[in-house]
Amino acid sequence: MRMPAVYFSHGQESGPWGTKIEAMAEAVRALGCRAESIDYQGIADPTERVDKLIAECQGLEEPLILVGSSMGGHVATAAAAPLNAIGLFVLAPAYYIAEYEHLTPPAPDIPISIIHGWRDDIIPPENSIRFASKCHATLHLVNGDHRLTENIDEIIYYLTRFVRDLSGDNVSGL
Repeated sequence: MRMPAVYFSHGQESGPWGTKIEAMAEAVRALGCRAESIDYQGIADPTERVDKLIAECQGLEEPLILVGSSMGGHVATAAAAPLNAIGLFVLAPAYYIAEYEHLTPPAPDIPISIIHGWRDDIIPPENSIRFASKCHATLHLVNGDHRLTENIDEIIYYLTRFVRDLSGDNVSGL
């Protein structure tokens, strides 16, 4: 299988090449993937972000893996089915936000991996547990907060494994 393109969607208050995305992009590039990060700065509306992601990914030749953090997780989830993504990897995704539960996108029928911090005070980990239980996603609950910056090594481990599994590049030891 051709190595996938990995497209990152950042959270509401961050930018396209923050610390986590830089580290994740470096890890997937080391696997031979193309890594891109969409700039949503100045776009508060999640629907507009989804539209931008879909527009940016139109016509890709490689298989597509979407990665998103917080609101970027919501955006990546909403765009996954229309883009025929082969995988979805999200960090502390903005699912089931109080008063906006109806906006939580349905789970696409693809492999999904969720990482959420037990100490997240922005989006409760229970929201990811609820989502994962509905669609049987892989869920990793880690000792981290919403930003998950202290968990970057774990994130890289899980992301690398996820990409390798989806690309058929199963290397022993991972």
